[in-house]
Amino acid sequence: MKKNPPRYLHLAPEAELPVLDALENFKAVLVVDVDVLETVRWDISRWLVESGSKYVMVWGKDAEQWHESIDDAHLEATNYEDLDDADVLITTSHEDDDLSEAFWFAQHRASHPAHELHDTLIVHIAEAPRREEIEDEFHDA
Repeated sequence: MKKNPPRYLHLAPEAELPVLDALENFKAVLVVDVDVLETVRWDISRWLVESGSKYVMVWGKDAEQWHESIDDAHLEATNYEDLDDADVLITTSHEDDDLSEAFWFAQHRASHPAHELHDTLIVHIAEAPRREEIEDEFHDA
């Protein structure tokens, strides 16, 4: 399976959410370095679902709350229907892991029952970007 290099996206809290063109059936690693308002967390959760993410791994502040809001956003988007494998969104919380462990999991264990996930999007929610540092840690994991 050919894996593309990860894409890094920095989001400042309450920043406008970009359109994610050229990504489809992708996995996302949400790296949360700052406290985020609940309404913003919901907006980002819905955005990840609407953008086509099929697997979301959450690491950082309030990881379990993020995990739950992404699951709930997916249920909301699918009208709480039973889904076949192709429509499932998998979420995991890595609150007790080091970031390198979450990145290792993203590279070696995160898979979907119905889709090849060639693309990984690292969504870094922080006041300031740390692209090089985070990309290096991802590659070293």
